Amino acid sequence: MASDTATVSRAAVVLLLVLAVPALVAAEPCDKTIEIRVNCVLAADTNRGLDERLRPMGGQLQRLFRYSTYRLVSHQVGEAACGQGMAFSLPGGRVLHVDPQDVDHNTIKMQLVLFQGERPVMTTEVKLLNHGLLIIGGSRYEEGMLIISIQAIVPTSPPPEGSVATPAVKPKKPSLSPTELVP
Repeated sequence: MASDTATVSRAAVVLLLVLAVPALVAAEPCDKTIEIRVNCVLAADTNRGLDERLRPMGGQLQRLFRYSTYRLVSHQVGEAACGQGMAFSLPGGRVLHVDPQDVDHNTIKMQLVLFQGERPVMTTEVKLLNHGLLIIGGSRYEEGMLIISIQAIVPTSPPPEGSVATPAVKPKKPSLSPTELVP
């Protein structure tokens, strides 16, 4: 009888370790720095075509939204450590908060909150492949729609085969002014 109790006790300890160890591993803090690229694109039916700076993702934009004009309005790049979010000022008084939370192999988990003024209009958690691209559209802006693309990159790793490149636009500094972009 005593050996049965000892066996049950050992089994309970093993079960506790099996359940607790993955939780402890998952709770380890992420020590990665993530590069975040945010583009704002004005899509409209003004027959002006595709802004050259958007050529790498032009096909995706045209398949998803079906407008005749796509113009880059802003391009911003920043770096954030896991658990330390950053804010991007967008056209029309919008602010996008991006909070990288974890990097698991080739996947980056982030929380996104889009504000219109002080009011949150979208809150979501996403998992993007490293170098992956998330495209969000729908907000009315000027004569069309504002499209936001978000790309997250762990800088120490090369882009995966077949990944979508972002526009080859390097800003002098994060800015909302298209005139400050260097083609």
